[in-house]
Amino acid sequence: MNLVRLADETITTFGEYPFLVFDDRVYTNREILRKANVLAASLQGLGLQKEEKVVVMLPNCPEVIISYQGILRAGGVIVPLIPLLNGKELAHILANCEAAAMITNGDIFLKNEALLRGHATVRNVIVTDEKTLPGTHSLPAMIEKPPGAFSPPAIDELDLAVILYTAGTTSSPKGVMLTHRNLYSNAVNAARAHDTRPSDITLVALPLSHSFGLTSMNKAYQYGNLHVLMRKFQPDEAFRLIEKYRVTDFPGAPAMFIALLASPLADRYDLSSLKSCLSGAAPFPVASLLAFQKKFNCTVYEAYGLSEASPAVSTNYHHRPTKPGSIGQPIPEVEVRIVDDDERDVPRGNVGELLVRGPNVSSGYYRQPEETARTFRDGWLHTGDMARMDEDGYLYIVERKKDLIIRGGFNIYPRDLEEILYTHPAVRDAVAIGIPDPVMGEEIKVYVVLKECATASAEDLHQYCREHLAKNKWPRQIELATSLPRNPMGKILRRELRRLNAGA
Repeated sequence: MNLVRLADETITTFGEYPFLVFDDRVYTNREILRKANVLAASLQGLGLQKEEKVVVMLPNCPEVIISYQGILRAGGVIVPLIPLLNGKELAHILANCEAAAMITNGDIFLKNEALLRGHATVRNVIVTDEKTLPGTHSLPAMIEKPPGAFSPPAIDELDLAVILYTAGTTSSPKGVMLTHRNLYSNAVNAARAHDTRPSDITLVALPLSHSFGLTSMNKAYQYGNLHVLMRKFQPDEAFRLIEKYRVTDFPGAPAMFIALLASPLADRYDLSSLKSCLSGAAPFPVASLLAFQKKFNCTVYEAYGLSEASPAVSTNYHHRPTKPGSIGQPIPEVEVRIVDDDERDVPRGNVGELLVRGPNVSSGYYRQPEETARTFRDGWLHTGDMARMDEDGYLYIVERKKDLIIRGGFNIYPRDLEEILYTHPAVRDAVAIGIPDPVMGEEIKVYVVLKECATASAEDLHQYCREHLAKNKWPRQIELATSLPRNPMGKILRRELRRLNAGA
């Protein structure tokens, strides 16, 4: 099965139905796919060849979904990029994937015009603006014109469908290669675990350029349900859309749910239709999760994934007990192991590195054989995440291996400190990092953001830690901050904080 056929089957299975709402306009599944077919013909007319790469760099909008399907139907490979990418990263990605075309908007094009004009591989730039900019093509014109001659290429499930570039930390972004089979199997099996139904109405605030958002929309083709797409996440707009469209489920990142929890506007809306939230992309502090469930009277299903796994690996199933703090159990067809440094399986309850195997797992990084060999070994994806499994088969992520703090030779997991601090009534955000120390090797530093109108001093928080944590986990420093660095999904960027303290 490939992603083109997956989308086409929505029409044969469900007929024409309201597929998407954006800016309060309804788009049917037939309308989206008709435009995608016309775009595929137009791309082929511009000379796009099978397996050539097309960058899509746009904020959330229907044109993203149309572009993804249009590229695949023309036999191309999608390269989704966040609009906030800087010029250096964009240049690296365009060169690495040898992009043949780019779909973006006028503002992004003009910002990167010097890079794109006369680019060695980018033959065509397509903008979503009605007015064509010099040297570009207009996407609205391309998808509204009568379709030209089109020769649909044969698409195999093992053909490359997407290259997802991971955020660079100490090196340039790496391109995760995902086939049609990877993404199809992940969408189908994640939907099985989440008991998706045609009657569901889903709020989509996740960036469609992210693996979580991408798979959420792939799932949309399978069950014939309505999706309400947000241009970007804003709590007040999310509340309005939930009330107006009677949204039943909301996949998102913990930062989104915490923002909804903190918003004073929630009581102005009827949010009673919301029954379930799927949380991924980062750990959800248990205290905040329980408070969210109580306030909004809905269940939060924590899940775990990574781009290299298309992305879903495990989840709390809808028809099984949920365990707050756990990322649940592997989705169908996915296997996991937890191993020690010698790659031997550890007993249940013990901490080790999480390994993943299944039809969703990537074959590696595009044109990076050494990185591929380090991460994908003997058929297993080495995630770099430290985890444990309980007696019921539920998984718990303890920490990223690289985020582990080693103080005086003892391993300290930042999440242990953070979970305690999140129970303090004044704390909105907390993140613990290791900072250099000449005696202990590393010491613990915690950054804390207080809730609006709340008060607490660093000494108050030190005392709270002394009362609730073992002595070896007491932080040496606590710094009150007004905000923390985050990626577009709202995940706190520990590496930025470590960089600030590199010379401490």
